[in-house]
Amino acid sequence: MTLKLMSILESGDRLTRPEFERRYQRMPHVKKAELVEGIVYVASPLRYRQHGQPHSDIMAWLGVYRATTPGVYCADNTTVRLDLDNEPQPDALLRLDEGVGGRSRIGEDDYIEGAPELIVEIAASTASYDLHDKFRAYRRNGVREYLVWVVLEEEFRWYVLEEGDYRQQEPDGAGCLRSPFFPGLVLDVKVLLAGAMGQVLMRLQEGIGSPEHERFVEVLGSGQ
Repeated sequence: MTLKLMSILESGDRLTRPEFERRYQRMPHVKKAELVEGIVYVASPLRYRQHGQPHSDIMAWLGVYRATTPGVYCADNTTVRLDLDNEPQPDALLRLDEGVGGRSRIGEDDYIEGAPELIVEIAASTASYDLHDKFRAYRRNGVREYLVWVVLEEEFRWYVLEEGDYRQQEPDGAGCLRSPFFPGLVLDVKVLLAGAMGQVLMRLQEGIGSPEHERFVEVLGSGQ
């Protein structure tokens, strides 16, 4: 009985990262579990409007940017080894290849190690740990940009790391948020909330066609 209990993973457990990984690997039926500030969070079943559809839209948006920006990679629900107390599984992320200056790398066992440049989380409400414990862990570990879609409040919070702290961006006059690190990565917030993904991707294509994005691709291609 004791050995069985030591092999399970439950929300609220306080574990080291090696013990968290050991238990997670022994529970293949668990699709998403995270270690945040030393505490285990096991995801509940996900609802369509609160998570499934928003997640799909974000992946489509990031996927188009990744497809047009060599040296940039996108990942969906991938475990990230941030530090000894944090091993989250972000809803989505963008990372630079290590060979062109990326801060994360792919370990020998195929996990991401270190801080990706951009992390996106889909949160049902502002009560979510995405806006509290994860926020602090991502900030401390140097994640350059952190975007949270707070679905029930129809709100986007896009944080940019400046001098060790996160500053929240405000939409521009056109209702868009833009990545300062990934040139051309533009999110039309109002249009996305209206469900018009075609227009969201059209606005993104405008950003991808900008001189700033073209210069970014040239820099990545030169390996500088």
